[in-house]
Amino acid sequence: MAGLADALTRPLVADGSEVFLRHIPHRVASTTAAVDRASIAKRPCFLCAANLPPEQRGLPWGDDFTFLCNPFPILERHLTVVHREHRPQQIEGQVGTMLDLAAALPGTFVVYNGPQCGASAPDHLHLQAGSRDGLPIVREAAGTAGPALEARGIRALLFRGPDRSRVLGDTERALAVLASVTGGGPEPMCNVAVWAEPASGFSLVLFPRGKHRPDAFHTGELAVSPASIDMSGILVAPFPRDFERLSGEDVAAVYREVTIPEAPFRDVLARLEASR
Repeated sequence: MAGLADALTRPLVADGSEVFLRHIPHRVASTTAAVDRASIAKRPCFLCAANLPPEQRGLPWGDDFTFLCNPFPILERHLTVVHREHRPQQIEGQVGTMLDLAAALPGTFVVYNGPQCGASAPDHLHLQAGSRDGLPIVREAAGTAGPALEARGIRALLFRGPDRSRVLGDTERALAVLASVTGGGPEPMCNVAVWAEPASGFSLVLFPRGKHRPDAFHTGELAVSPASIDMSGILVAPFPRDFERLSGEDVAAVYREVTIPEAPFRDVLARLEASR
């Protein structure tokens, strides 16, 4: 199992906000994973219990999920939270699970990657969790009234408070509005991150997406593939060439390219306000 001992981190300023570029060589396979249907059909599901390596033992959580140590971590205490059934990656019905996980795991944040938004196993439902120490999104959320959260090129939605049912309801309403605005798939392209504090309750950030990967990924110029942790302010660069040359403005440009465009984002905000 790979660890973080070989990881290198560079702090950068992107559009006035601090971000971190993290070089993690063992993330090459995840960053560059082919997630089209044909490629997925050719490989065994690496999250199904029958295909796990014998040394990777899990701990059950609730009736449906199992905690696994992420073999290719980005964060300290990086876990993959895997559904015991082989079912597609889908956010529907899982926001409540994420809130419960965040409450059960102090000091962590819990993330969901959409099937075209960074999930390297879009064929098997899973979440992730890890230490939230130093994550830019936590600081950005603390300084934002919401629901709009805009920083370093991203456009996101923030829902927070001590009332689990209200945060859940606000998020599910936002997902429905986002789906109606963007259309074109079984669920809106998005990433989700949530954490909990004893004093203030839950903070949930919904990152609507415009693209899976920047255009430079497809031309071979840049090997970054933003998922939830990347959108939260730690952008993974598995190759030394990218880690060494990317500037803060380059990172902000990646975020601007893959986040939801300005016009549909304003439409989502207007519809949410009208439905309050």
